[in-house]
Amino acid sequence: MVKIIETVNNAVADSFVGRWFKLDGCGDPKERVGSRFTTEIRAGLTTWAAMAYIISVNASILSDSGGPCDCPTNDLCLADEAYNACVATTRLDLITTTAAISALSSFLMGLLANLPVGLAPGLGLNAYFAYSVVGFHGSGIITYGEALSAVFLEGWIFLFLSLIGLRQWLVRIMPQSLVLAVGSGIGLFIAFIGLSNSGLGVVGGSTATLVGLGGCKPENWVSADLPYYCASGVLRSPTMWLGIFLGGIVTTILMLYRIRGAILIGIFLTAIVSWPRPTAVTYFPHTPAGDALFDYFKKVVTFHPINKVGNAITFNYGNGQVWYALITFLYVDILDTTGTLYSMAKFAGLRDPVTMDFENSTIAYCVDAFCISMGALMGTSPVTSFVESATGISEGGKTGITAMVTGLAFFISVFFAPIFSSIPGWATGGALVIVGSLMIRNVREINWNYIGDAVPAFLTIIIIPLTYNIAYGVIAGILSYVLINGIPLLIRKITNDRIIPPTYYEESEEWVIPPGGVVPPWILKLLGRTPAHEQDASSIGEKSTDGASTDGGEQREEGEKIVAEAR
Repeated sequence: MVKIIETVNNAVADSFVGRWFKLDGCGDPKERVGSRFTTEIRAGLTTWAAMAYIISVNASILSDSGGPCDCPTNDLCLADEAYNACVATTRLDLITTTAAISALSSFLMGLLANLPVGLAPGLGLNAYFAYSVVGFHGSGIITYGEALSAVFLEGWIFLFLSLIGLRQWLVRIMPQSLVLAVGSGIGLFIAFIGLSNSGLGVVGGSTATLVGLGGCKPENWVSADLPYYCASGVLRSPTMWLGIFLGGIVTTILMLYRIRGAILIGIFLTAIVSWPRPTAVTYFPHTPAGDALFDYFKKVVTFHPINKVGNAITFNYGNGQVWYALITFLYVDILDTTGTLYSMAKFAGLRDPVTMDFENSTIAYCVDAFCISMGALMGTSPVTSFVESATGISEGGKTGITAMVTGLAFFISVFFAPIFSSIPGWATGGALVIVGSLMIRNVREINWNYIGDAVPAFLTIIIIPLTYNIAYGVIAGILSYVLINGIPLLIRKITNDRIIPPTYYEESEEWVIPPGGVVPPWILKLLGRTPAHEQDASSIGEKSTDGASTDGGEQREEGEKIVAEAR
């Protein structure tokens, strides 16, 4: 068997496929050492197993917005059967959409950018889309169709910014403390959603504070018009405890032992226990709605066409709120996608230690931008790269074959919509809390020693979940950073360096802009010029011929930390 595998690996490496993806043994001077065809396939399946939870989680979050369904009253239509039936159909549509756009974007990222990174609708961005922009059951600032128009235009703006290199440069010049804080704040936001009524139902039970303990049975709700808000009997819901222990504790223990696909296993275990009827935790109660859900579930394998969310865009760019949402999407998505891509590229040994850029970055960003717009046409929030890609890289994935295999696995998932649509909120709630705990890991790298970095970072982190709005946290962080650091800088300039904060030089984080400028290398080479950083890199010996660091120790150390947490 070993000989057969080795023969296949050598044959593929010596083919056009091997030379295109720079597999080990292809003879290309930039071949990626250690990359083998069968290893890439295993890495792609591992990445899919780590990412597959997004199919149900994304559909659950986005369907909370109500999608294109129209609520004719001002009570959020919580008890409106027709509206809730429309939302249920929207959720089925979004399951198909999520799997389809994840398949397309991951496949294109692998084929064109040759990076082992999977893409799908991003957590955090979908929460902002559903709860801040469109609002729960359409109670936000713009409609679902208008929000999609903002996402659609965002993709084309990103494509332009990527081509001219501005997108890469903007992230490289951002103060590091704010870059880290936004990701951490989104992690708290996601965890809060997982604990709320859309997930486990642990919090959100009080009509007075809107938080407090929840998890009561339906007979203890304040009223039928206010479901999940508890008049008494908190923490007695059997589905809540099922989600906490099976979807939360068991999943975490599996991750502790580094079981591949632990999050997916936890979601499916909880869902499987919730499928039999009748039980105290069933997802299919003997009601008209439960009967309809169960009839669809019994199909198991089917193709659910996109009926409601496909091409639901409303091009109303005359509405100022659309531009408000667009600007926030632009900023948050720049931080989200770029931070993940840079981390994954560094772990795979593909990042330049001088410019902080990585191989095929322009192509990667263009693929991401194109898929954002295509996702909007299919009815979903912005697509982004996933940190779970680190699990595939840890399996040896170094080329785009890994991402292509991930994309093919997502494509197969399209035809199992009845299974993914029957995963209840309490099955995904634990996953959201766990993913939130992984995203908040950035706080340990924030410079807490200097108050000029610490306060803006903290405001960003805390305001995002408390206001249920990522944009407010980002704005608070930027404004506070400018004021707290700008006023002392102005005083320092006016006094000719005589008045400086006592510990400024010892504790403040140096704001360094990496070399390379705004113009991307491909434009300079098209003009017949060599980027200055390439000349500098050869003199300091920090850059190899393929644009990656020759000293992989630091990359491997950081990568191992990412992988341990992403698992």
